[in-house]
Amino acid sequence: MLSQTDIQAQHLIYPLFVKEGLSRKSIIDSMPGHFQWPLKDIAREAHDCWNKGIKSILLFGIPSKKDAHATQSYHPNGIVQKTIKAIKDKCPDLLVITDVCLCEYTSHGHCGVVTKTGMIDNDPSLELLAQTAASHARAGADVVAPSDMMDGRVGTIRMRLDGTGFSHIPIMSYAVKYASGFYGPFRDAAQSSPKFGDRKTYQMDFRNSREALREAKLDEAEGADMIIVKPALPYLDIIRDVSQNTTLPVVGYQVSGEYSMIKAAGQKGWIDENQIVLETLTAIRRAGARLIISYFAKDFVKKL
Repeated sequence: MLSQTDIQAQHLIYPLFVKEGLSRKSIIDSMPGHFQWPLKDIAREAHDCWNKGIKSILLFGIPSKKDAHATQSYHPNGIVQKTIKAIKDKCPDLLVITDVCLCEYTSHGHCGVVTKTGMIDNDPSLELLAQTAASHARAGADVVAPSDMMDGRVGTIRMRLDGTGFSHIPIMSYAVKYASGFYGPFRDAAQSSPKFGDRKTYQMDFRNSREALREAKLDEAEGADMIIVKPALPYLDIIRDVSQNTTLPVVGYQVSGEYSMIKAAGQKGWIDENQIVLETLTAIRRAGARLIISYFAKDFVKKL
């Protein structure tokens, strides 16, 4: 009755992975309880989320073909574009947020265009990201979520959406995304590991906090409607700092590594998984997150 912080179904966003060419769902070994879904089944899974109380999903796509310029990320018949339409036909009221990035679609696994010398070429990457966001909006996405961390991508996407009749589509920006060791299971799930180097040149240094405020303010000025901080639990101080220095809603992303560690310890009987999930989600909300992206969302809502 006197608790200061609560966590309810409407605060949670559930990630889903769809993979082109699958005939049946495929287990993600490093993320027990999660799957890569085939197109034919993903709408039914999304509808089941809705029936269990999850009203928002975050959609990631894995194409059957990849190339250097991520052409399947913005193809009108790409895996995400077809999935959005299938979900909206089955469950029109479900809020569909789409991840806008290139790493799942590039043959090299980086989030932007790569030059012949192996450098990430920021400005050409913006055009591809804008095309991807607009293609998701045309397919029926409710929100686009750029996760690439290229400089200026929020402004470029906002201009493209506004110029193509989608000024009403919000941008949930991965504004504060650290180069973290907590992403390993996700890269298994999305098959998006870089083929060379790492992403430290465009993701944030985990030792920096003031940089987070700069990044959030830049994205707010460029037209972002929501700000994501990722990962969540190791960066509660960042969630608090950002939430106190922006007028936008802050979203905490409880990432795959956080999920898998809790799951593994719970399966070993070393911790009470349900209690830990409740504590961690509450901590993220208490730090200032209005919404939480969590792989626990569906199971957590069933237990509420």
